Amino acid sequence: MRVADFVFEFIARQGVEHVFFLPGGGAMHLNNALLRQPRLQAVSMLHEQGAAIAAEGYARTSGHFGACLVTSGPGATNAITGLAGAWFESTPMMVVSGQVKRADLKGETGLRQLGTQELDIVSMVSSVTKYAVCLSDPQQVRYELEKALYLMLNGRKGPAWIDIPLDVQATEIDPEQLQGYVPDDHVLPALPQASALEKLAQRLQGAHRPVLLVGNGIHGAGAQASMRELIEHLGIPTMTTWIGADLLEYDHPLYFGRCGTVASRGANFTVQNADVVIAIGCRMDFSITGFDRSQFARAATVVVVDIDPAEIAKLGDMPDQSFVCDAKDFIVGLLELTRAHRFDFNAWRERCTEWKTRYPVVLDEYRKKQGFVNSYVFTDMLCEALDEDDMIIPGSSGASIDTFWISAKLKRGQRAVATGGLGAMGYGLPASIGGCIGGGKRRTISVDGDGGFVMNIQELEVVRRLQLPIKYFILNNNGYASIRASQSGYFKQTIGCDPVSGLTLPDIGALAEVFGLPVLRVSEQSDLANVIRQALDTPGPVLCEVMVEPDQAIGPRVTSRIGENGKMVSSPLEDLFPFLDREELKANMLIPLVDE
Repeated sequence: MRVADFVFEFIARQGVEHVFFLPGGGAMHLNNALLRQPRLQAVSMLHEQGAAIAAEGYARTSGHFGACLVTSGPGATNAITGLAGAWFESTPMMVVSGQVKRADLKGETGLRQLGTQELDIVSMVSSVTKYAVCLSDPQQVRYELEKALYLMLNGRKGPAWIDIPLDVQATEIDPEQLQGYVPDDHVLPALPQASALEKLAQRLQGAHRPVLLVGNGIHGAGAQASMRELIEHLGIPTMTTWIGADLLEYDHPLYFGRCGTVASRGANFTVQNADVVIAIGCRMDFSITGFDRSQFARAATVVVVDIDPAEIAKLGDMPDQSFVCDAKDFIVGLLELTRAHRFDFNAWRERCTEWKTRYPVVLDEYRKKQGFVNSYVFTDMLCEALDEDDMIIPGSSGASIDTFWISAKLKRGQRAVATGGLGAMGYGLPASIGGCIGGGKRRTISVDGDGGFVMNIQELEVVRRLQLPIKYFILNNNGYASIRASQSGYFKQTIGCDPVSGLTLPDIGALAEVFGLPVLRVSEQSDLANVIRQALDTPGPVLCEVMVEPDQAIGPRVTSRIGENGKMVSSPLEDLFPFLDREELKANMLIPLVDE
């Protein structure tokens, strides 16, 4: 057995069924070994960035890690964007790359390059992987694969990279003689301390306005069922992050939105008026807390649960209590400790429900627009038309993340995949491919902006080839609308974001037709429901171009201004633009305003 054969035999044994790849000379034996592995299906992508992003999408929906194979040099560097996205979203993914033979490695010579297409990829990706190694000793292949697998899946999850020189790939080995990896127990996260959980339980018993904030760490820990049990046992108002949006359905009586800098007013009133906030498995980045963390839930006791101590340390003195542990261990522990208690937060829950009802994101005035489709109305109508077993995998930038996630109303059973850490344009199309395949080829809906979609539009050929049931809704706003808005807001000038400022985009509908996809187009809201239904009912893949308002405002949102010395000054989360009348804002706050 060659080293290359062992690699894909190992991957297949882990339950992975698909490998996303592009072939190349530097990975020739790896390519051949993938072909010869009967338990793996090779998915030929058209660009290595697409292959890496598809592998990340596969990991998010399949229950297994993603696998990506690339060649040396530019094949490896092209995959870094997808790798970085997996790193930020804590997604387990194994990238295997080809490399020049050992004799052609530059080593410590000081040369920039010795072998053809040689590149020290391990040095480049080490900062965005749990583990990265160049396999220079064929007898270490089992050890390195087992180590990479263990580190990917334990602690805070993330990607790994195995770089394999050409001659090592071809080396014959005896699997029975290979050394395995024995992990160090100290790398495992500790269990939450019983005394700390008891202290938290006492906080909850004394609370009047508690809030639970849950994020993608719940998915990573496999704690979805335990989380739901905890929420319903405590009867506690709950919010999700955008990345964890599918953890609780919109119609659940304890669901109150997604708080943050772009959010519904009801969600932000809920978190800002809380007296206890328990954040589990969310990074508490600025998109959630606002840019001045001292203003976040400022009257509340803030409890943060995260498997990564660095994520807690970055918050400084904001958390009043913190747990460095696995989300599921925390939830199970808190459940057991509080199971005998009964909590009554009915009055608080009724107040949160009032906010949720009184301040919808999709306003009646949006539905009266003519000549264009309002993207908030589009999202509302799309979500209403979707089934409970659909998968939703939008793009990760611009309108496909801002206006979509603020107004999306998910149903129980839907799987929604979002990425916000890197926010790469071009994410949606390849992620939908990997996610659709990983999810058993369930119907998949991908909403993307026109600018982001064209960045990996070549992957439509993969969709056509495999006849994946992916429904693409492309929000055509004539370029990079969010960039145009920020440039106009700060500088009153624009560059490189639309035809007027130097950017033009191809005719997406015409290109989709060339790829062989059915194409629909809608520009009037009166036609929207029928066109959405037609797209969803069309067998196989389809692309629907939605002509949205080019300069549609994003909101409600936190606004910032440039203060003295260039410092950004932001409003607190409760004070969203478009601003409410000051008396109305005060009437919704159970705590003093910042300036009082």
